[in-house]
Amino acid sequence: MDKLEIYKRAVSPLPLRYQLWPLYGAGFENMGVNGKPIEVPMPSVGSDELLIRHDACGLCFSDTKVIDQGEAHPRIQRDMKKEPVVLGHEVCFTVVDVGENLRGQYRVGDRFTLETDIVYQGVGMAYGYLIQGGLSQYSIIDQRIMQSDHGNYLIAVSPERSYAEIALAEPWACVVAAYRLEYRTGIKAGGTLWVIGSGGRKAYTISAGFDEISHPARLMLTNIPEGFASWLKARARQLGVEVLDVPDVAAPPLDQVDDIVLLGADADLVEKVSPRLAYFGVMVLMDDQPMPRKTAVDVGRIHYNRWVYLGSQGSDVSAAYRDVPVRSALRPGGRAWFIGAAGPMGRMHVQRAIQFSDPPATIVCTDVSDQRLEELCTSFGEEARAKGVEWICLNPLKKAEYERGMERFRQDGFDDIVVMVPSPAIIADAYGWLAKRGVMNVFAGVARGTLAQIDLSDAYRKDTRVIGHSASVMSDMELVLQKTNCGELSPIRSVAAIGSLSAALEGLRAVKEARIPGKILIYPHIREFPLTVLPDLKDKLPTVFARLHAGREWTKEAEEEFLRLMLP
Repeated sequence: MDKLEIYKRAVSPLPLRYQLWPLYGAGFENMGVNGKPIEVPMPSVGSDELLIRHDACGLCFSDTKVIDQGEAHPRIQRDMKKEPVVLGHEVCFTVVDVGENLRGQYRVGDRFTLETDIVYQGVGMAYGYLIQGGLSQYSIIDQRIMQSDHGNYLIAVSPERSYAEIALAEPWACVVAAYRLEYRTGIKAGGTLWVIGSGGRKAYTISAGFDEISHPARLMLTNIPEGFASWLKARARQLGVEVLDVPDVAAPPLDQVDDIVLLGADADLVEKVSPRLAYFGVMVLMDDQPMPRKTAVDVGRIHYNRWVYLGSQGSDVSAAYRDVPVRSALRPGGRAWFIGAAGPMGRMHVQRAIQFSDPPATIVCTDVSDQRLEELCTSFGEEARAKGVEWICLNPLKKAEYERGMERFRQDGFDDIVVMVPSPAIIADAYGWLAKRGVMNVFAGVARGTLAQIDLSDAYRKDTRVIGHSASVMSDMELVLQKTNCGELSPIRSVAAIGSLSAALEGLRAVKEARIPGKILIYPHIREFPLTVLPDLKDKLPTVFARLHAGREWTKEAEEEFLRLMLP
């Protein structure tokens, strides 16, 4: 057997010590010791544990958020001097030792990835945050992962797939999940409904969701037209729904409300009551007149709390939910605009749009880097055109050229806009380009409390929607692996640069500074190898470069040649 085959089978003796990157607090200067990883003793495996070897680890912008915030990061909040964080949640790993009680279930050489948002006994224990992550050569998988609150988070993967493909299943799952988001199509059963009068003059009704089949548990009422108020209270008595009169919208008796219905759209009122929305909360705007001004909308909570704003120009509240359900998938044959398209995650969104079935008819990609746009076009432009997709790339910094390119979309707008840039001004501007029944997906993780000035009249006059999310669940990971196995998706094409474990610090700086237009992949067990973009392999490792696709894309064959050369 050659050394790559020996490595894959995990049959070599284990070392007494191994390397990892501890993060002791906020700032790149607190990563490792003197800018280098440290050595620690190899742990012994417990009877209900697995000892695993990290084979590949992708670097993520989320990692740099932990470096920026340190102990203030919401997923950390511990003394990092005493309990340092080992980052890395985009991983592929191999079992190298099996605890006594698990030997009938797992074997040395088994290959896995995992769903990283682990919850154990009600506590978030995310991999690469509270659990030691992939910027370590070895680690222990324990019962927090194998018997979490939601079952076993390990995902077995085919040994035929490359380490790179498996490690990148996690970021790809986040991309895929963005187009599988589901939203309610009615008032939340058993939840809290708050109806607020705001100058609307229609004779309102609720045709579904407030009846024997389904109804809220609590009803809050503020300034409701007399006829509608009487109807709601009578229906509530019949259904056993608790009724709370709320004279002051600034001081409701409940902080968390699942559904807020405004009878008459009012920007001041929207801004005042929106903070009361619960996770997955829905605000319904009932009006047919434009708002006199734009509304400050918390796009951070649209992203993280999954809020959504709906509307109707009619009198039936239920119609706002039912008649135009919130769509998260791209409209087949539609017009799609990807903002920040040439960055690592943007490239994934664009690749998915092209490679999945039923792509848009027109794809517009914008980015402020000519170099990145050129690389994006080189990677995907020809493929898009071959599938009949109109392909347009524009740089907003080239104002005249950009405005000429966008002019044709000014009247009819875009069916889908996906935003990878965490800028409230860009998000606000993009919203104005939505077509009737268009959807804007705020994929960029803007902080909660980030406000964008949006004309919410479009929510009921054009039936537009703003959605957002960037995490994933087990089923999203499994879908990515399924589509990878059948050849419909190629996650490995996202790789832009590689390096050894020692290159992780420079790699994370490059992620923070957006220097590399694609994913950076760390191979923890190779000999020292600096952070290297793929085209530079031509001089450094010509036999590896020869196995790239078109001289620029990572392949399984390139990875195998790389490991044969670089494994110790």
